[in-house]
Amino acid sequence: ISTFSFSQNFNSNWSNGFKISSDDGDFKLKFGGRIMYDYACWNTNFNGPDESFSGSEFRRVRLFNSGQVYKNVKYKIQFDFAGEEVSFKDVYMEITKVPFVGNVKVGHFKEPFRLEALTSSKYITFMERGFPIEFYPERNVGLMLYNSFMNNKLSVQAGIFQNGVSEEAQNDNRNITSRITFLPINNKNQLLHLGIGFSNRKNAEKTYSISARPENHLGNKLLSASIIDVEHTNLIGTEMAWVMGPLSIQGEYVVSSVKTNETINFTSYYGQISYFLTGETKKYKNSLAGFDRISPSKNMGDGDGLGALELAVRYSSMDLSEANRGALNDITLGLNWHLNPCTRIMFNYVMGNADVNSEETYENTLQMRMQIDF
Repeated sequence: ISTFSFSQNFNSNWSNGFKISSDDGDFKLKFGGRIMYDYACWNTNFNGPDESFSGSEFRRVRLFNSGQVYKNVKYKIQFDFAGEEVSFKDVYMEITKVPFVGNVKVGHFKEPFRLEALTSSKYITFMERGFPIEFYPERNVGLMLYNSFMNNKLSVQAGIFQNGVSEEAQNDNRNITSRITFLPINNKNQLLHLGIGFSNRKNAEKTYSISARPENHLGNKLLSASIIDVEHTNLIGTEMAWVMGPLSIQGEYVVSSVKTNETINFTSYYGQISYFLTGETKKYKNSLAGFDRISPSKNMGDGDGLGALELAVRYSSMDLSEANRGALNDITLGLNWHLNPCTRIMFNYVMGNADVNSEETYENTLQMRMQIDF
């Protein structure tokens, strides 16, 4: 009979979430979550008089636990409760510092494709991501290898994935996704991020479907396409982000090539500019997680502090004309009020325009979000 004894001293603290760590740093635990509550009102012109709509929703309600075991083994468990349903988000295990490989990650997590998609919804500039997010599901079950070189300036990620989390959903599905990023500039006040990604995708149903609404999650879907007898789909994406003090510029361009008896190309892109009126700078976390939390110079309620104020504008476009499904474009104006590192209030005004078979539909939306994360 053998016995095992374990002796460690642990410390707990609050750092934008509840954390526990051992004295030697080998063991770590973090508990947290997020609540995002949205309200929107919008007008849509379906080739006739305007129709008015309004609604609210819990966009995201998540709880998570993450940790580190024996220094080089990590895990995360995250569930979402929005929409009165429980769903997997990040549920994975990770081994770091593997000889000749770097890092190995297995489970259900985001495929390594696109800067905005990899950046947490807690930290994205607008309430919704740009149109390229509609070209593929963010998270799937898979295995990924990743590593960084040249003092973390060059990063490489590659993985093989299957759609969904059930055995039925995974049957005969296979996605191979890879991404390379480079940071030619990365210092305290300035950043230049460049990247390119590629994904080859097959599914058992041999179909490829897209549907999109102007960047209001409660709004009406104005553009859609469904292709059958699909052999495979290739996604190619380019990404760029530049930060200089309170100013940031970001953009991505994605081509989705759907192979049937011919090749049908769909394209989507966005470009955005943001500026902090109160002087803060966007923080870059790493290549695989994109941008990080904003910490105001003075929190709201801290003496004369008002928090951080950010103005932003984005133009986003999706073109499905090669399948005779038209195009969708929108302009989004945003104001973000970061009361403290864990709380922000967001205001977005979205002006959307869909052109399908020479028939135009307009949709204008005013929406806001109250968000807390920890």
